Amino acid sequence: MPGRDTFVQDILKVLAISGSTRAGSYNRGLIRATAELAPNFVEIEEYDISDIPFYNGDVEAAGIPAPVLDLVERIRAADAVLIATPEYNYAIPGILKNSVDWVSRPSVMNPLRHKPVAIMGASGGQFGTVRAQLGLRQILASSIEARVMLKPEILVNHAAQKFDLDANLVDEDTRGWIEAFLESFVRWIELVGQRELATA
Repeated sequence: MPGRDTFVQDILKVLAISGSTRAGSYNRGLIRATAELAPNFVEIEEYDISDIPFYNGDVEAAGIPAPVLDLVERIRAADAVLIATPEYNYAIPGILKNSVDWVSRPSVMNPLRHKPVAIMGASGGQFGTVRAQLGLRQILASSIEARVMLKPEILVNHAAQKFDLDANLVDEDTRGWIEAFLESFVRWIELVGQRELATA
């Protein structure tokens, strides 16, 4: 990537989470396309949150479930997190909110705190998950204190026209926007990393 800051020397590891876990999800397809378009020093790995149990204080008190601990450790080990969310009733899906609730608990030391995060989303409607993304940004940037990249935004609307029947992204304009998004995300990861070193 031209002009890349020399601060990052190794592979950037990005943990990608889709708010939809179905096989034909447009948002999972969006993650796949982003991984395909990423430069060779960026490794994007999708993480399946379908095994995360619903949050319950009694369950937490009895011991953090293994799937939650695994997600926590994967977030902690990653340089950044990428979230692709659909929009259900003007908001993020319950399965995604539940996962965020679990990893933000004091009992697991909130691995999202100060972690660079980027958000994208695809939907069949006109607005391309804009309301879900706004809500998720508010959640992540408030008490969770994640370092959320604000722009550029990836808001894929009318997804059926931009993905094929196997949920592969075929729209060239959208693929170009993702490449620009990735350039900004790399710079954001580096900037957040420099800030954290300066305040350590």
